[in-house]
Amino acid sequence: MEKPVRRLAACVLAALGCVFVGVPSSLAASSSQASGLLRYVALGDSYSAASGVLPPDPTAPPSCLRSLLNYPHVIAAATGARLTDVTCGGADTTDYAGSQYPGVAPQLDAVPPDTQLVTMTIGGNDSNVFISSIVECGAAGAATLGQGSPCKDRYGSSFEDTIRDTTYPSLVRALQAVRAKAPGARVAILGYPWILPATGGCFDRMPVAEGDVPYLRGVQATLNDAVRRAARATGATYVDMNRVSEGHDACQPIGVRWIEPVLQGTNAVVVHPNALGEQQMAAQTMRVLHLG
Repeated sequence: MEKPVRRLAACVLAALGCVFVGVPSSLAASSSQASGLLRYVALGDSYSAASGVLPPDPTAPPSCLRSLLNYPHVIAAATGARLTDVTCGGADTTDYAGSQYPGVAPQLDAVPPDTQLVTMTIGGNDSNVFISSIVECGAAGAATLGQGSPCKDRYGSSFEDTIRDTTYPSLVRALQAVRAKAPGARVAILGYPWILPATGGCFDRMPVAEGDVPYLRGVQATLNDAVRRAARATGATYVDMNRVSEGHDACQPIGVRWIEPVLQGTNAVVVHPNALGEQQMAAQTMRVLHLG
């Protein structure tokens, strides 16, 4: 990762014994009549890029860790859309208008005025708050051998305060910028699938203290709510992952979980969706948008 906090995150998680890398049917019909293909642009971060899922996209900059099995590719394959995919691992909302890495163009550069569909997962990396909460709570949980709520005791409402005060307005600005680039597009922003269960946890795979499991779940709920509110404020479509991803968190067994755990996982990039998770994110998006 290029940004200092993300490099720090990698080091902390490595110390824990792992490697951390950080359109309704009518629209589809009209697009088919006009050009035969739905013009679709995919934006967003590592949850959009499916960082860690094989095989990698050979057309992507290596630093973006983009997979050919990410949910945009799944949607495009199912709908016959003409996909332009600029998703990139580690992206935050500032990378829509600015270059994320040397040689990587701002994501909005890929959005022409005639775009018909835009999807994204974004916001989790803003202010480094979400990644910081996972790293800090993991380190605190390891220090107490999974007992108590050391992360909640130390950080209180600070993570959620940052999401409400900083991430939310950044999401609104990013969605407004997308709308300005493609005024006629259907714009959809996905929430993040659950990383942890509501209670209990699984300390052998996710080194978070038992009392901090509901605390981190609350931080993620606040992030997803910020995404939902930003979508409502800008006329975008919110793809709610809360209900459908319940019971598919990183503590579940292989074949059930959509998110890979820190330990005993199958992906090199931990705490991220696996191929099944990306398939389900695509399926939920297509249900909400009435695609396919």
